[in-house]
Amino acid sequence: MSSPAPRAIRLERFAKTFRDATEIVPLEPRLPGPGELTVRNLWCGINGIFDTQIARNAVDYVRIGLPSFTGVEAIGVVESVGAGVTQFAPGDSAITTRFTGGYREANTGLASNFTKAPSPDRTWLALASTGVSALLALEHVGAVREGETVAISAAAGGLGHLLVQLAKLRHCHVIAICGGAEKAAFVRSLGADHVIDYRSENVAAVLENAYRDRLDVAIDTVGGAIFDAFLDNLAVHGRLVAGGAAQDLEGKPEIVTAPRIVHKLYYKGASIRGFMNGLLPDLWPAARSKLFALQAEGALRVCFDSVDFRGLESIYEAVERLLSGESIGKVTANLAPQ
Repeated sequence: MSSPAPRAIRLERFAKTFRDATEIVPLEPRLPGPGELTVRNLWCGINGIFDTQIARNAVDYVRIGLPSFTGVEAIGVVESVGAGVTQFAPGDSAITTRFTGGYREANTGLASNFTKAPSPDRTWLALASTGVSALLALEHVGAVREGETVAISAAAGGLGHLLVQLAKLRHCHVIAICGGAEKAAFVRSLGADHVIDYRSENVAAVLENAYRDRLDVAIDTVGGAIFDAFLDNLAVHGRLVAGGAAQDLEGKPEIVTAPRIVHKLYYKGASIRGFMNGLLPDLWPAARSKLFALQAEGALRVCFDSVDFRGLESIYEAVERLLSGESIGKVTANLAPQ
């Protein structure tokens, strides 16, 4: 008896939520062609904010034609390879971090879109996707130096918890912004020097009192008032890295009235730098190699959210969990056959 056809989540329409915009559909099986391979996915990483923006057609830099498959990152085991593929063999572990390769039970595509992993453990997936983003945001765009003062928003999340650790490996003084006592305890356990709980503290007031003009690097994925507080407290030659704007899910920024931003930058020689990992593919291989080596040395602690999501259908709940703001660490879903 043949096994059922693998399935995927496909965007069928634009809607307010990822759940309402998509359907689970069967994938037409095909053998890999020349230069291709087929991977049976075992884990996928969840990117709920991006998924929601895709569902709403609110991502300016991605043109979506309907229908479109979804998901960005997954790890699995190679089932077969096409002619000319020498870097992979059946049984190898392979990761993809390419859009439309994530939310599916199997993936056939160019071998160049995959990276070999030591095993199909989701730790390697987190490092090859979110870890690469963290490293490049901090070191390439943020140009962090040893011993600097670094502020990180959403510090208990999948990206943030790795940023905290990577900054500590550079002997930086780390200020971690997060919400709630449980998350505060979590980021302290990772080595954060000063934790600001935005649910019980005023982030702007704390930074003004304790770190006025002292932020050498600030990495923000939230936007809004936290971005403003980081900007107001940049040091001379400080760098504010804008890696997202979670508060603007609609893709429509808040309109504010304020003095032109040049006055907060010019006299300090400071800068705001946009970070978009998808624009830096040439830097991914070296970043992955560095992160995989740090993991092998035991220098990193890759943490995953406590909720166990299993099966393709669970991705909807996983997206909603991430959007709730309650998750801690990287959110993933297990796609292995049950």
